[in-house]
Amino acid sequence: MTTLTETTARHAVRKPRKRGDRSPVASVALHLTLIAASVIAVFPVLWVLLTSLKPAKFATTSDFFKDTTFENYTNLIKDTEFLTWFGNSVIIAGLTTLIGVFVSATTGYAVSRFRFPGKRGLMWTLLVTQMFPVAVLIVPIYNIMATMGLLNQPAGLVITYLTISVPFCAWMMKGFFDTIPREIDESGMVDGLTPFGTFWRLILPLAKPGLAVTAFYSFITAWGEVAYASAFMVGDENLTLAGGLQKFVNQYGAQWGPMTAASVLIAIPAALVFLFAQKHLVTGMSAGAVKG
Repeated sequence: MTTLTETTARHAVRKPRKRGDRSPVASVALHLTLIAASVIAVFPVLWVLLTSLKPAKFATTSDFFKDTTFENYTNLIKDTEFLTWFGNSVIIAGLTTLIGVFVSATTGYAVSRFRFPGKRGLMWTLLVTQMFPVAVLIVPIYNIMATMGLLNQPAGLVITYLTISVPFCAWMMKGFFDTIPREIDESGMVDGLTPFGTFWRLILPLAKPGLAVTAFYSFITAWGEVAYASAFMVGDENLTLAGGLQKFVNQYGAQWGPMTAASVLIAIPAALVFLFAQKHLVTGMSAGAVKG
């Protein structure tokens, strides 16, 4: 018969459960949840990819591996203006990214480091402009672009996309620059650098995570935007990818083959930009969110 002393000793040697330990049931539930979430996230992408490899007669069926073909891709490139749309999107997204990164970085640095009249008003402007939905701004921006003669011009879309990306990115960059010690600026001044020289040579190399987030957000804004691209650009030679995809849908139906093939090709540049910037995304966004 077990004595009270033996029972007490047995409980005493039992290791206490650590705070981060999970029971087997909780661990299994967590893994099942993660697997389910992964399946839900990957399923639409996989469906689009497999549909792009099917003949038109099987486009709306679940026969994914029956008569697999690349005909949708070849017809997309040969029979449509896809390459023209792709080139227009690359130019517009590239310019938006370059200009957006420069304007956001310089604005964020100025707001972070200097005192000047209207600073508080500028910060409120950057914040408030993010609250307006795209649908509300289409008409006024359209009228402005028409007055300036920028409708159906790449420059008009670039300026429009900058109005979307710069306020958010400038606010985020301000928060990131706040995390960089001001002593670095002071050391640059002591060495004879101008304020811009200090910013360009000393601060920017330390701000790579924030710049990566800014570049990624600016690129995605321009690459995947639909409303402004559809309203401001007409004619096959001027359309971006967002406007070009609408050619495959009409009141009588949809051309699922070329549409899914185009969707796969459109996703590749966005995925490459994400892979390039991913190691900086968490650092840049968390710094901007905490200090902004």
